[in-house]
Amino acid sequence: MFQTVEIVSIVLVALAMAPALAHLLEFPSKRRLTKDAYLKVQPIYYPGFTIAGGIGEVGGLISVLAILVLTPQSATAYWLRLVALAAMVGRQIVFWLFTQPVNKFWLQSTTLGGFGEAFFKVGSATHRVRPDDPDGWKRMRDRWEYSHIVRAALATLSFLLLVVAAVTRG
Repeated sequence: MFQTVEIVSIVLVALAMAPALAHLLEFPSKRRLTKDAYLKVQPIYYPGFTIAGGIGEVGGLISVLAILVLTPQSATAYWLRLVALAAMVGRQIVFWLFTQPVNKFWLQSTTLGGFGEAFFKVGSATHRVRPDDPDGWKRMRDRWEYSHIVRAALATLSFLLLVVAAVTRG
């Protein structure tokens, strides 16, 4: 059972890492987009990234906690998994404080329905851009993009720590 939970945690964290790395890789190109092009592109991430990321993040968080509980505290792997869990929690903090409010901004004119509508209502208020602020959308873009870069780094850290913990004996 231990190895199964270990493998599942690695796979789920990898699933959470995949969309974050995709955002990271597309970042240089997206910064070159005009306002109109950027605002057109942003809603395409829903629902695919939301589904994969959600399963990976929620499942990853739960499974990393489970493998941590199953690991003896005296083992080196315990401390690696504890930091991996902290990185996963850090991803959540960044998401709810920085990413989610801007998600609401990008999706404000998108019809979601069902789970998506309920999910994007959760969290802090939607950020608004003042009509007299021509660069407001850039601040939204940068906040969203940089939050995903941080989340990609945290996911990668968590993933690597879990892999190292899996091959560490003692």
